[in-house]
Amino acid sequence: MPRVSMREEIIDAAVTTFHARGFHGTGVKDITDAAGVPKGSLYNHFASKEEIAVEAIQRYGAARRLSELTRPGTPALDRLRAHFETLRDEVVSFGIRRGCLLGNFGAETADHHEAIRATLAAGLGRWRAAIAEAIDQAQQEGTVRTEANADLLAGFVLNAWEGTLISARVDRRDEGFAEFFTVVFGDLLR
Repeated sequence: MPRVSMREEIIDAAVTTFHARGFHGTGVKDITDAAGVPKGSLYNHFASKEEIAVEAIQRYGAARRLSELTRPGTPALDRLRAHFETLRDEVVSFGIRRGCLLGNFGAETADHHEAIRATLAAGLGRWRAAIAEAIDQAQQEGTVRTEANADLLAGFVLNAWEGTLISARVDRRDEGFAEFFTVVFGDLLR
């Protein structure tokens, strides 16, 4: 009888565990315990903790639903705001004790784990491109000022978001989110 693959369960558990505890705060045993599998099962699918982290980053990025930023049918600026409201609500649902896995890993591992850094760069690049596309669409719709480059605005919005998450986690308060929405959607883009 062939062995049942536990790969998906391991990746799901890795996303949850890394998001809650960080890369350095998570051991392989923490992931396998969360997945309910023996430690050897992880090594049947992944050569190292770094390799499972790369998969976890990719899975987390896929769950950000970036395609919703560019899907027609709703005004682009409304889609962009709804995207960040959904992310804010997720952070608040965790008691403001988890930020963005991409930002967390970026701060924690980018200088020490090249494969993780490269995966983060690609993920953040996709996110920035989706934001830029939404901003470009909003500019074409006439709801976002056109003097600024959409990609440049997208990079700033993404960096402002990640900074907002750090501030919210440090303060354990959600007031920074209101500042983000006021400045980005009230001042910067209009």
